[in-house]
Amino acid sequence: MTELRAVDEHELGLTWVIEEQMGRASHALCDDSGGMWFVDPVDVPEAIERALTLGAPAGVIQLLDRHNRDNEALASRFGVPFHRLPEEIPGSPFEPFTVLDVPRWRESGLWWPAKRALVIAEVVGTVPYFRVAAKHAGIHPFLRGLPPKSPRRYDPEHLLVGHGSGVHGPDAATALEEAYHRSRRDLPRLPLAILRGR
Repeated sequence: MTELRAVDEHELGLTWVIEEQMGRASHALCDDSGGMWFVDPVDVPEAIERALTLGAPAGVIQLLDRHNRDNEALASRFGVPFHRLPEEIPGSPFEPFTVLDVPRWRESGLWWPAKRALVIAEVVGTVPYFRVAAKHAGIHPFLRGLPPKSPRRYDPEHLLVGHGSGVHGPDAATALEEAYHRSRRDLPRLPLAILRGR
């Protein structure tokens, strides 16, 4: 049975994190019309039940090509559209954008202008495996030498990631900038951080 490390109800909706090294995070984001959007969800009954108290399902969004998780199954269960690597999401408050598009790694991000919320599936994370020596967030270990630039153009008040808990308030923009600033600087510490995480 899948165990939860954390369940965080916040201004945007709900985030739940799985108890495992990679700390897979899922989100249920609620718009002003009462609709609720699942983002890269893992089907943990307790979390899904809590998410459903926040709004009626409006869609399921998959932001990373290999983050299949329980996306299609939940979209089918609730009879809502499934958006895989979307370029647009009609009826939603989100502005999707391309984070990375190379062979074997296609990733989209979400920007929610009204809430100044940034959702990143894989390039940025907050678990120790990503952070290394940073306080809040770090770049994916495989991308530290040359991280994609597109997420950095945003100034978020909320940073939600696919691995780890979200960062909210003034720390969100700081966390994003810190991740990029320390990307190459912390490379020598990366092997030890990965060993400690395991």
